Amino acid sequence: MSDPNPTADRPVVAVVGRPNVGKSMLVNRIIGRREAVVQDLPGVTRDRVSYDAEWAGREFVIVDTGGWAPDAKGMAAQIAEQAELAIAAADVVLFVVDATVGTQDVDEAVVEVLRRSRKPVILAANKVDDARGEADAATMWNLGLGEPYPVSALHGRGTGDLLDALLEVLPKPSEPGETVDAGPRRVAIIGRPNVGKSSLLNRVAGQNRAVVDNVAGTTVDPVDELVEVAGTVYRFIDTAGLRRRVKEASGHEYYASLRTAGAIERAEVCVVVIDASETISDQDLKVLSMVEDAGKALVIAYNKWDLTDEERRRYLNREIEQDVRAFGWAPSVNISALTGRGVDRLSAAIEQALEGWETRVSTGKLNAFLGRLAAAHPHPVRGGKQPRILFGTQAHNCPPTFALFTSGRFDPQYVRFVERRLREDFGFRGSPVHVEVRAREKRKDRDR
Repeated sequence: MSDPNPTADRPVVAVVGRPNVGKSMLVNRIIGRREAVVQDLPGVTRDRVSYDAEWAGREFVIVDTGGWAPDAKGMAAQIAEQAELAIAAADVVLFVVDATVGTQDVDEAVVEVLRRSRKPVILAANKVDDARGEADAATMWNLGLGEPYPVSALHGRGTGDLLDALLEVLPKPSEPGETVDAGPRRVAIIGRPNVGKSSLLNRVAGQNRAVVDNVAGTTVDPVDELVEVAGTVYRFIDTAGLRRRVKEASGHEYYASLRTAGAIERAEVCVVVIDASETISDQDLKVLSMVEDAGKALVIAYNKWDLTDEERRRYLNREIEQDVRAFGWAPSVNISALTGRGVDRLSAAIEQALEGWETRVSTGKLNAFLGRLAAAHPHPVRGGKQPRILFGTQAHNCPPTFALFTSGRFDPQYVRFVERRLREDFGFRGSPVHVEVRAREKRKDRDR
């Protein structure tokens, strides 16, 4: 289930309106960076997407939504449902209209939804790029929502007055002095397109949190959701499917692929979703490598288990043994996001991966281990000399990273051997392990 109070003392502002009135551009203007995907086509924003914002020292969460249409069908109906859910969860609604085209029937329909919600509403008349457009904005009084604030999301004109008005209706902050914890653990759901990432988010959230469609590429923005799984609250990040090459994407898909890379960086643990009913692809392996290279904890979820038969499972085991062997350190779960099979085991796998990711080995234990290892399996002699490990320390965790101070250069194969034995002795289940060799400089190099 979703956390009932996901933003604690930060109020929530939902940005709603019909398609293509500039909601995402206005969100970018408010948060001060190009975060929401913007393109001059209706329907680019599909899920409800939250961002941290601040104005005049007051922090709040702003939620971008897809365009709302009362007679929507198919995917458009799901987008409209996401907008209504955002209104229900918000403290204040920022209703955006296009001042250049005036009030339309769809705007009137949105007003009816807003009135039923009984939430405070701030009306933003967008695309007022100069003083001549203010007369167009004034016609929006007929919506019955109070004063329309003329703004230009493109140029920033009028956004300060709009935000001042917004702060006036935000719930008052609680008294200072309350302790704030570090927040829920961040979990990114990633994978190639159409493997069931959004379906998995919906399943663990217990509601239709993300728009799901059989068409690959339905999710564009990363979507954050606070979700309770087996008694623990996580911040799940559903992401757009990673394409084979960013250059193959165009328009908003290109920017969405960049958002996905950012979501990996922002996460602590990544759940890589792989379609178990299909052959494991090179793209699946590339996604796994991206997580390892980023140094994030890793869980592999083999989804669509309900679509596999005994023969396919036999082939899958063979593919895992051959292709996913390099990631054997990551816990894996067989799930069906559609039926819910195995999803309850996801929390234990995430916790195991996070524990491995945060593991720290004391310097004493590490050097005792390295001493035993070097005595039983010394580095091969190279050029008449045998490089030795002089000292080792764990530079940091998250992920576990070790620095080995040596008397000479080490072969890459021996470094991988040390990494493998580190795992055997200390675990690090679900986490990459990095070993850095710092060879001692030769005397003549130091004297130069």
